[in-house]
Amino acid sequence: MSLARRRHLVRTRRTVTGLVLVAAISFVAGMTDAVGLLLSGDFVSFMTGNTTRAALSFAEGNYGHALILYFALWVFVVGNALGILLAHTLSARRTFVVLTGVAVTIAVAALLPEKQYPRVQFYLVVLAMGMINATVEHIEGLPIGLTYITGALSRFGRGIGRWIVGDRNPTGWVIQTVPWTGMACGAVTGAFLTRWLGNDALWVVALAVVAVGFATLFLPRPLQLRFQQPIVNGNRRRH
Repeated sequence: MSLARRRHLVRTRRTVTGLVLVAAISFVAGMTDAVGLLLSGDFVSFMTGNTTRAALSFAEGNYGHALILYFALWVFVVGNALGILLAHTLSARRTFVVLTGVAVTIAVAALLPEKQYPRVQFYLVVLAMGMINATVEHIEGLPIGLTYITGALSRFGRGIGRWIVGDRNPTGWVIQTVPWTGMACGAVTGAFLTRWLGNDALWVVALAVVAVGFATLFLPRPLQLRFQQPIVNGNRRRH
């Protein structure tokens, strides 16, 4: 087997493994999104929607709800930052560490009585949805959004446009359908879970995140390091 052929096989194996991981994580993200929305009435990952709804609430004089949603934006930002901190400071098993943090956060939210602490529960789920974005940031250089499905669909649409006008570069844009498919299937599952279990649906979500997290322990460490952007310190890059 030639060196070029061997490199192609390794790259293909990395890509397929990454896509399976993205599908699994986006599925649990979709579950979380649906459960969180049905329990709280507000989006837990769709920050564009929350920004618009906050503006509408503000214009209608519902300042309390507007502030709740504006604060959720910052909780989501903090969740993303916390996910990166967990991924790059605690262990080389980055995906497992981040998913463990996500599962613990959702479990704490599930422990809270829904009627007594609805907003605390809401913010914890928002925090978890921010954190989960740090599990996979790209696959072989192609950006991946686990909760930012609008971006995935946008990249997919632009890829179709480029292909129509004659761009025959590798069709990596096709993989953008994977996070959307995973999240759509997860959202349907989460909706049914909430209908049947109510607040206890969060426990199912937490267990699903734990299951995916333990599955990542079987991934080689060098492969996991390729899913996040490297840290740049001055002129030095480190994984």
